[in-house]
Amino acid sequence: MTRRAVSTSAAPGAVGPYSQAIATDDLVFCSGQVGLDPATGELVAGGVEAEAERVIRNLEAVLDAAGCTLADVVKTTCFLADINDFAKFNAVYAPFWPDPPPARSTFGVAALPRGAQVEIEAIAVRSSR
Repeated sequence: MTRRAVSTSAAPGAVGPYSQAIATDDLVFCSGQVGLDPATGELVAGGVEAEAERVIRNLEAVLDAAGCTLADVVKTTCFLADINDFAKFNAVYAPFWPDPPPARSTFGVAALPRGAQVEIEAIAVRSSR
């Protein structure tokens, strides 16, 4: 099995001892992304909806660097600082995914890095290209 780090400046860089993603022969494991603007390094304004969109755009950039798209994602794990934002989050999340959407778990958590309201990690299957 080969194992390589995936990195792109089109998404926020890792702020700790981790990679934006790790690609193996067939799988890409994307670290959790929060709603940081990669150009400024700051959390986007606009609440949970704006953060959710930025998070998914950040994931798209990491997946692209790994040779994948959102259509290759088979599983996401989503974290919300306030589980009461579940419906707002779903309204933003749903349109990004082709049918059928990936399997998903969503958790309400006490806090997220940088005061974020949303974090998403993903696993994608690399198709033979």
